[in-house]
Amino acid sequence: MDSLQNHFLIAMPALADGFFDRAVIYICEHDARGAMGLMINKPIGLDVNELLEQMGLEGDELRRIPALDAKVVVGGPVNPERGFVLHSPQPGWAGSTQLSDDIMLTTSRDVLTKVGTNEGPEHFIVALGYSGWSAGQLEQELADNSWLTIPANSALLFGAPHEDRWQQASRALGFEPWQISNQTGHA
Repeated sequence: MDSLQNHFLIAMPALADGFFDRAVIYICEHDARGAMGLMINKPIGLDVNELLEQMGLEGDELRRIPALDAKVVVGGPVNPERGFVLHSPQPGWAGSTQLSDDIMLTTSRDVLTKVGTNEGPEHFIVALGYSGWSAGQLEQELADNSWLTIPANSALLFGAPHEDRWQQASRALGFEPWQISNQTGHA
């Protein structure tokens, strides 16, 4: 199977009773050892300003601006105390990994100290925790029709409201979410 890095996983309705109900996950890594991604559409009720204050990063270097009112999302069930930032590219971030031409990932605090300033990335998502799959696990879930996939794009990642991301991702496949069946099977 080819790598699904820089793709979205779109939860099928069969996952409706679990943690991943209507989830959209951005896949950061996918290789023979497994996969790692961040759920991008489930806010936890905490905005970035509040998180920065809890981390002791508020002060003169940060300005309270609307971008910081962005909600922190649940990245997944693994290590929920660990933070991740998906952000638009910007030169000079040694602690960030380039995932695509328009998306970078970091766990470094340096980006958080700059969000909301002229030195920070234009677009960002702050997530707590991540979603992970062991070797072959994601491939099996795909074979079981638990997920649909589409190539990632920054418009959906950074531009769509959280509550619309699952519907917009489904529409990108050419159908409306209500047309997705709860039943899975193989012909």
